[in-house]
Amino acid sequence: MRRKKYLEAYIDEICLRGKNEMAQSISKTASAFKSDNLESFTFAEHEVGLLFGNVQAGKTAQMFGIICSAADASFPLFIILTTDNVALQRQTFERVQADLDRCGFCICNERDKQKFIDNALTKPVIIVLKKNSRVLLQWYNTLFASSFVKGNALFVVDDEADAASLNTLVNKKRVSTINRRLMGIRDASIGSMYLQVTGTPQALLLQSSMSAFKPAFMCYFEPGEGYLGGDFFFDYDEKNNTCVNFIDMYSDDITNDGLYLALVHHLVASAQLILSGEKVCNFVIHPGIRKASHNIAREEIKNRIEYLKSTICDEDAVDALKVMYNKTVPENTVQHNFPEIYAKIKDIITGKEMKILVMNGDTNVGEEEYSTGSNIIIGGTVLGRGVTFPKLQTLYYTRTAKKPQADTMWQHSRMFGYDRDPGLMALFITKHLYKLFSNINATNDSIISQAEAGIEKIQLYYPEGINPTRRNVVDLDLTDLIAGGTNYFPDDPDNTDIIKLDAILNQFIEDNYYLVGLKLILQILDYVVPSDDFSLDAFKNVITTKIAENAFEQGVLIVRPGRQVTQGTGSLLSPNDRELGSEFNKSVVLTMYEIKGDLGWRHNRIWVPNIKLPEFINYYDVR
Repeated sequence: MRRKKYLEAYIDEICLRGKNEMAQSISKTASAFKSDNLESFTFAEHEVGLLFGNVQAGKTAQMFGIICSAADASFPLFIILTTDNVALQRQTFERVQADLDRCGFCICNERDKQKFIDNALTKPVIIVLKKNSRVLLQWYNTLFASSFVKGNALFVVDDEADAASLNTLVNKKRVSTINRRLMGIRDASIGSMYLQVTGTPQALLLQSSMSAFKPAFMCYFEPGEGYLGGDFFFDYDEKNNTCVNFIDMYSDDITNDGLYLALVHHLVASAQLILSGEKVCNFVIHPGIRKASHNIAREEIKNRIEYLKSTICDEDAVDALKVMYNKTVPENTVQHNFPEIYAKIKDIITGKEMKILVMNGDTNVGEEEYSTGSNIIIGGTVLGRGVTFPKLQTLYYTRTAKKPQADTMWQHSRMFGYDRDPGLMALFITKHLYKLFSNINATNDSIISQAEAGIEKIQLYYPEGINPTRRNVVDLDLTDLIAGGTNYFPDDPDNTDIIKLDAILNQFIEDNYYLVGLKLILQILDYVVPSDDFSLDAFKNVITTKIAENAFEQGVLIVRPGRQVTQGTGSLLSPNDRELGSEFNKSVVLTMYEIKGDLGWRHNRIWVPNIKLPEFINYYDVR
């Protein structure tokens, strides 16, 4: 009897759980990965790739599908890396056992060194490890001492690869311990496929070519039907986003402040879900990173619970519950009538179904504690990567930072996911923070557009005030920042074919300026040879990115023949042209000056470009 292939067995397992759409998505991702990357792999090279999708969009299932496809392609040895969190490592190990044990793998925990040695690759082995220095060193020694590891290719799946794996000492010209340990494990075998997995790839995309962790290829997987993500919560059309509640709009009165109304919403959502047969409804409060803020939030929510308990039969409390009830329109269940909801809320708030859980370094809250009942979870950093809260219907987010980082903030979006009811969803947030998240979402959409367009060098750009990631994992010597709204021109350029350039530009000299397609601007720049002070490729990459986002986006072209500007004066544009370009603050503006005469340039006649990108945005380019 033919043994099922590993991917086939895994897909069957998913289908048996009734998740046919998920099975189709996994099969599509794994098949594409096989044809694009596995079939050309030589098993005697070290290659790094990136698998990314939306936060909490099912990346674990997708990476399991790729592991199965790689096992079918004769990879015998797999390591899954998790962040240095005991609960998360255990959760991942249990998920691997539940999903892949029946597919034919030998699955090892951190303590299963003898099991790994005894298996001797008779079955493909999966080892689940924390990115902890001690754990990685122990397994490096085990792998290095093994007689069958050196001659076989290793497949590493680095979950949340941007979190702890990168070299945090790159700007000090040293190598951090975890980074060094991971490279040692990779090099213990003759070849490796190192697959970075994350929903926030900013730090990985900003790795320079000098980094051993720069992805050589990237795969994006689309979220499945029913997923609620950035476009649901952070659409720029705030008026149409009914789930968003701006805390700034409420008063300090306990009966009309944001936290009280968030509690009321949580109770209405909890009653609706529990009456509909669901076993849990969660509410997350994210006040900041400091433990003191968690304790303050706990006391504040306890005060509001006690207040509601004491007034639950008062007319004002009933009216507040009724107003919130009328705002919620469940889409996944039939809405229960208000008397049923009200009675259930009284049961919840006076009984034992409601819990307040604080999650931080001082507490040890297990997944089982928020898997049933009506729960209020308070925390900071712990509420980020890898932690999933089932039926999270209410989020109260007030965490601020002096220099917010896009990837860190996006990992706080615990409300993203599949099991949320859109009609019962509520986000309580300040207008300022909402705008930051909206800008991050726009760049995430841009990254996806570039990946789908097949652009190899992904461009990142963010409004002033947002950093893409933490500075200590990006080689600052090899990363250029281009400020939008600033005029840039090469100090000593050349033209590849001035006659052909004349033929294009002479069509645009009659009017003061022209709106043109960005592809024409790229064509013009192809005739420019920049000097070392001008990163022409970076500007072209930005323009290519904008085309990927919107193939019909227009730029501004200003052509000025017969100018006399001395080379090396530090200024190219006339005051009038500078002012004209500044009028188009949301567009790419290319000004082309034809300079004639012996004025110090390479030739007595030359076309010199000046580029200005849209204002108030910083563009990042890695050399």
